[in-house]
Parts: sequence; structure tokens; C-alpha cells
Amino acid sequence: MVATVLNELLDLDSLISHPWLLALTAFQVWMLIDALRRKEWLWSVFLFLGFSLSAVLYFFMVYRAAPAATRGFELPGTQDRRRIKQLEAQIHHLDKAHHHSQLGDVYFQQARLDEAAACYRASLERDPVDLDTRAHFGQCLLRQKKPAQARPLLEGVVAENPKHDYGHTLMALAETLTALGETDAALALWKRVTEQHSYPRAKVQLAELYAAKNQPALARAELQEVVAEDPHAPAFQRRRDHVWISRAKTLLRRLGTGPR
Repeated sequence: MVATVLNELLDLDSLISHPWLLALTAFQVWMLIDALRRKEWLWSVFLFLGFSLSAVLYFFMVYRAAPAATRGFELPGTQDRRRIKQLEAQIHHLDKAHHHSQLGDVYFQQARLDEAAACYRASLERDPVDLDTRAHFGQCLLRQKKPAQARPLLEGVVAENPKHDYGHTLMALAETLTALGETDAALALWKRVTEQHSYPRAKVQLAELYAAKNQPALARAELQEVVAEDPHAPAFQRRRDHVWISRAKTLLRRLGTGPR
């Protein structure tokens, strides 16, 4: 269908008469490129040969679903396909630990967690003490729902550098302890984070623990601050923290306004 629609788009009269063709083709090509980037070969065939229904199905079943594991938990780095190729070439020729680790970061950003974990393991085989690799591998294991395996990695990094990754490793450790049911210890870590940073990710999860411990006033205070600061944040930050703002508003509605 893509080839047929492209041929029709080359006809200016057809484009003027049917402008929806441009939007339809752009959407399908967008999904096709994404499928190729993710190496979703079967989907790529359907998207190239199939009707627009394939693009719609791919959008909801793959494109939107894939990053859910890491949405709101970004690591520094790029998701660029060219960067993956560069790192793969460097690994092939040099096989350095930091190249494996950087490739793991790219895969983590793309929510390709199994591939990210393999890269982090390869990096640690070559350099078992690197703080960034240990911290990011711990976060990857946590997103894979393996908090018991993530814990020693994250605890080790935090013990060496409590401010590692501008508090992101400490946040990951707090999330790990929450996943393991150690909510008192997690709450203490969230307090440490919020004393130094105003991350919505930290404030919302601290508020969720306050709410779970029947301390709604403390929870509301954290959530109201998050919601109040959001309109004044830079656009890129608002996009990054959208999931936390949404969670904050949902929990605020559930808690109600409470006493003034």
C-alpha cells in the first residue's frame, strides 16, 4: 500500500483532492521506520504491504507499549540509530567496557531491557567496578522486575557516592526497596532525595508512601508542590515528567483537598 499511496501522492491533483493521503502515508512511513529501527521484521513487512490498519495496530501494540517500562525513568544518553551503529563498530574493533555500557544505556532508553542487560553484563566482565555501569545495570534489573538482583548493585554505588547521577541512583534504590516491601527504608531515602532535589519522580513516590501510611496531609503537600511547579518548568522537562504529573493529579483527586 505504501508504494501505491506514494505514487498517488506524486500526482498533484490527487494530493489536492485527497489531502488525507499525505497524513496517512506520513503516519504509516513513521511506523515503518520505527519498526525497522526496533528490528520488528514481521511488522515491517505488514506495514510496507498492508493497509493503514497495520499502522494503527502497530502504534498501539508496539510503539506505545514498548517504552512503558522506562517511561519517566530516563538515563542520560541518546536513542539515535546512528549512535547504536557507532557503538557496535567500536565494540567490534576495540571491545572496551565503556562502549558496552553506553550501548546498554541506549537500549535502556528504548526499553529494550534484555539487550541493555546483556550490554551491562558484558561491560562489567571487562570493568567490574565502574559506578555508572553498576548503577544503570541495577536500574535495568529493577525495570525487569528483578529488585532483589538490583539491590546490591544500587546499594554499592550509593555507598560509594550517595549523589551519583544527580540523585537518580538513590531514587532507583528507593524504588527497589519499595518493590521489596521495605517501605520505611524507602521513605527515608525519598526524604534524602527531596531534601536535595525537586524531582517530581521523587516527590510523587514519597507522597504515595505517605498516603499508604495514612499521612494524607504530608502526601498532599508534596503533590501540590509538584503540580504547582509543573507549568513553570521547561518544555523538555514537562515532557519527561508528564507521567509523574499525571500520577500526582490522580492521587490528589483521590486524597481530596483536606483541611487548609
